Amino acid sequence: MQIKKGDIVELQIEKYAFEGKGIAKVCKSELLGLKSDEPNERNYIVFVHGAYPGDEVNARLLKIKNSFAEAIAVEIISPSIERIEARCKFFGVCGGCKQQDLSYESQVKYKQLQVEEIFQKLGGFSNFEAQSIVPSENVFYYRNKMEFSFGDRRWLSKDELSNHKKIDKDFALGLHIPKIYDKVLDVDECFLQSETSNRILNFTRKYFKDRNTSIYSTKTHLGFLRNLVIKQSQKTNDLMVNLVTSEENDELINEYCNSLLKEVPAVTTIVNNISKKKAAIAVGDYEKVSHGSGFIYDEIGKYRFRISANSFFQTNTSQAEKLYQTAFDFAGLTGDEVVYDLYSGAGTIAIFISPKSKQVIGFESVESTIQDAKVNAELNNITNVQFYSADLYKSFLPIVAKNRLAKPDVIIIDPPRAGMHENTVSDVVNLSPDKIVYVSCNPATQVRDVKLMVNSGYKLMKIRPVDMFPHTYHIENVTLLRK
Repeated sequence: MQIKKGDIVELQIEKYAFEGKGIAKVCKSELLGLKSDEPNERNYIVFVHGAYPGDEVNARLLKIKNSFAEAIAVEIISPSIERIEARCKFFGVCGGCKQQDLSYESQVKYKQLQVEEIFQKLGGFSNFEAQSIVPSENVFYYRNKMEFSFGDRRWLSKDELSNHKKIDKDFALGLHIPKIYDKVLDVDECFLQSETSNRILNFTRKYFKDRNTSIYSTKTHLGFLRNLVIKQSQKTNDLMVNLVTSEENDELINEYCNSLLKEVPAVTTIVNNISKKKAAIAVGDYEKVSHGSGFIYDEIGKYRFRISANSFFQTNTSQAEKLYQTAFDFAGLTGDEVVYDLYSGAGTIAIFISPKSKQVIGFESVESTIQDAKVNAELNNITNVQFYSADLYKSFLPIVAKNRLAKPDVIIIDPPRAGMHENTVSDVVNLSPDKIVYVSCNPATQVRDVKLMVNSGYKLMKIRPVDMFPHTYHIENVTLLRK
């Protein structure tokens, strides 16, 4: 009988695939119930969510194509020796730590192989140096920022559904379930940020729940509470609480502020972001500072950075230093080079490399972020760094020409997950720097852009992954290209 979607099949997991899926190789004719002259040929790939190399699993088929199938593990028949017990009680439901049940040594091993395979198979590269991955110093409590959502529809676990105890389904503060945007998992403990963060989370839930404060609905666009964002410096004692609401209510916010400070005196600043947007994003149209300066400060290397409620800052501070050091080492700066920093953000990379640069010129499209970068340069008494507003989805060469900027010897690129626009790649190649250092949080889009540069006269010299996010399949990677 032919196998169909939804059927359970027994699979032996042999390899690790991109995005943390296990790979099983089976005979397609046997799986699909077809006749074959080569019944022993095991060349049909099944990608299995929730499975690791060495596992033997029963898996439910989700998708069946001519060249591959997708499945999800529903039972571990025989576990891999690399499996461990997940620490978090929400593991498997919350989408935050998808690999917490895989030993950390195995996580970094597979991330290294994942990046190398992307460059070898997807990119077609062979003659380059693959340096060993930089593991994370901390595997728990490593994030300096956590963003929690209020929800008026609480996600109920299987245990809660079968439990006759009354549960408030209309109030939740926690994290969204993957691919389910209208329900929130009520989280009372998370091991990604500090225990102080958990205290703030639980106090905030109880405070507003006790007062029957309304929660913003993405369907009706009514309700008050939207997000709780906690930013905590890892190198200083600064701690920010940012409450995102749909409108102002000074009386309620001030009461919350006073009560929170009594409960958690470590909080140094409290901000209320007011968002009128219909989209579920934790960025306000404007903000009001309820306590403190409205900023926190953190350090990368010997440099100090001001962080506002909405400014971007690498979420793993100690690993950010190792990431920037890798980029710095790849650039091989001597002090005589003009360096362009594309997608410069709050100026963290530009400032980090400034002592060994003749001049650093940062290009960024978000105006408020450019102002953060300028403040950070002043804060560190850096005088050889400039920042310019540029649309990196069109062309930044007009900005170079208009301001008569010196041509770069080195270009450092750190784009968002989507990678670079072809116009930006073209601009980089036209400027013809001796070296290009490309930092990416998505090796798949990175290798796409690197191929374009290699086709325009550059050579891929080396790569080095840096693990910023333990227990997830996400990985940062640094590459060096030379003309």
